[in-house]
Amino acid sequence: MLFCFSQQKREQNCKETSMATKRRENYPIVRVTKTVSVLPKSLHPQQVLRLSNLDRQCPMLMYMVFFYKSSSAYQSLSLDSVFSSLKSGLEETLSIWYPAAGRLSLNPNDGKLDLWCNNNGAVLVEAVTDAKIIDLGDLSQYNEFFECLSYKPVFHGNFSDMPLLVAQVTRFGCGGYSIGIGASHSLFDGPATYDFLRAWASNSAILKEKRGTELSKPVHQRGTLLVSNQGRTKLPVSGSTATRAAAIDHLYQLIKQAIAGQKNCGSDMKFGTGNLPDMGNSNLVLKTFHLSDAMIESLKRKVFGGRRGSASCSSFELLAAHLWKARTNALGVRKGAMVCLQFAVDIRNKMVPPLPKGFSGNAYVLASVALTAEELEEASHEAIVGKIKEAKNSISNDYVNAYNQALDGPQSTLPPMNELTLVSDWTRMPFHRIDFLHGEAAYASPLASPIPQVAYFMQNPTDSRGIDVRIGLIPQTLNAFSHYFLTNLQ
Repeated sequence: MLFCFSQQKREQNCKETSMATKRRENYPIVRVTKTVSVLPKSLHPQQVLRLSNLDRQCPMLMYMVFFYKSSSAYQSLSLDSVFSSLKSGLEETLSIWYPAAGRLSLNPNDGKLDLWCNNNGAVLVEAVTDAKIIDLGDLSQYNEFFECLSYKPVFHGNFSDMPLLVAQVTRFGCGGYSIGIGASHSLFDGPATYDFLRAWASNSAILKEKRGTELSKPVHQRGTLLVSNQGRTKLPVSGSTATRAAAIDHLYQLIKQAIAGQKNCGSDMKFGTGNLPDMGNSNLVLKTFHLSDAMIESLKRKVFGGRRGSASCSSFELLAAHLWKARTNALGVRKGAMVCLQFAVDIRNKMVPPLPKGFSGNAYVLASVALTAEELEEASHEAIVGKIKEAKNSISNDYVNAYNQALDGPQSTLPPMNELTLVSDWTRMPFHRIDFLHGEAAYASPLASPIPQVAYFMQNPTDSRGIDVRIGLIPQTLNAFSHYFLTNLQ
């Protein structure tokens, strides 16, 4: 399963954070007071929903914590009433988003994961802590204590026992709340997760009337994204004029490079980055850089001057180029080594015909740009932006089919590689605006993910035109990356 670390490592992480009463050194206790299964209000007939290969890339739970600071509106609000409202709203939401109440199961015919819509339910947890939200400091900066604010079910290797949706509401000593939510990536991609959470919030009458938020009715069938074993075509050979998935080709080249480097340099030396640890290192530092609108515009002026190119350059394209250069420089990748930038592209409107409105599964593929480290260092930002645009524009119906089919082979984990830079754009999904309680969240923080080195581009709650960049960094490179990344932004 591409982009997931080993199963053993994931199980270890789950076990470490799944205790009923959680405590980490120097942090207050988070005490779980209630754990319930939440079933759909209206049960849906049981069925098996075929997943696409895009859904199967990373079936683990992805977590996010929403922080709602203390408000005078909460003074007379009990934790029990908040919990009951969230539970009622979730029951109603699961009646429409019924796959979230199911479980993953292995298809006996091909051994692949599918979705068993069996109404087994989600898990909702109530918890309390004496901690105050203000004592957590800057909520945009990842804090290990955040992991205690989301329920982590223990995974024993059997997906049929694993809930696909979990949530924990925690009342703080200051009267504020956090809501930590974990959802299987096999269920939803980012846009679908955003729609699901908006629906849940709108169905939970906490300090507000229930409101019929205008959302598209979800479409759970994977439709044209399913690859038929009988109809699967053979992938074109290298050099063919037929459409190929560059992201897959580049990954294979990086893997071959890593293997060759280990043979030549020994197991302790990485091909591109000398003695630096690889990206599987569990000690990665999660760091958030806030880039204001003024900083982004300053970089555009420095890259494009007064030329018209800046008008057609998105903030994402420019920052992705800037981050790729900064990260590669900070890692000190050997000049002749291949380095690669990959980023997710929504394919809902790339397919022919387009995917239906409200499609709830995974509808993204990776676009890819590959250069040598020396070529990247010497290339201008403008040139790299041009290559990013080309990669983005290459995503077509044929590209998606080639990508999807390439994932149809035996599933395996992707070895960690410093030479791969991954970027995920969340700027069109303002999660902090989801008002589970009253008003927007002070911050919506993603927790440590199975892909800790990925860079997330997110909206900032107090600067809607600015961008927060969350990235996992090797501790030895943190200062160097900060220097390279913030240069030309100040």
